[in-house]
Amino acid sequence: MSGTVGGTVGVALGRRRRGLAALFAAAAAGFGLLALRPPPPPAVPVVAAARDLPAGARVRAADLRTVALPPAAVPDGLLRAPAGRVLTGPMRRGEPFTSARVLGDGLLRGHGPGTVAAPVRIADADSVRLLRPGDRVDVLAAPAGGRARLLVSGVPVLAIPRSPPGGERGALVVLATGRDEAAALAGAGAVLSVTVGGH
Repeated sequence: MSGTVGGTVGVALGRRRRGLAALFAAAAAGFGLLALRPPPPPAVPVVAAARDLPAGARVRAADLRTVALPPAAVPDGLLRAPAGRVLTGPMRRGEPFTSARVLGDGLLRGHGPGTVAAPVRIADADSVRLLRPGDRVDVLAAPAGGRARLLVSGVPVLAIPRSPPGGERGALVVLATGRDEAAALAGAGAVLSVTVGGH
């Protein structure tokens, strides 16, 4: 009887040992495969939008954040210092800044010192479609129920960024102005109600 019990225990121990050996062998094989796998490529830090930004916005330091992308996902034309640049179109939160997203450095070439690119939202989008870069325009603020007043006169159009469908009302125009004129335009409201006329 004792021989039978001893034999049964021995068989159970043998099975247990074989199970543990198989488990250790599988774990060793798995660790071996992990050791052979190449490490992931290092992430690349890029400057991206910290929040959704509208077309024509002048980028501020608070609009920026750094995100890590795999090298294959880094876009061409990456910008390292986009603060102060004007957006040609809207940007989504987390989207990297590229040269295609901002007005070019040569935009103010040929204009005098102290000239800045001032984005202005025109209420009448149809009138903006008649404009072309190089046109000179007058911009008047026309508040509801108030008297229109001239903000700037005879300033050239630098660019007309494409507005996304379903975005903010009106259309965006980028003008070449002096710093005081740009401040007057910015102080007239976030979305200006204006009329545009040739000069």
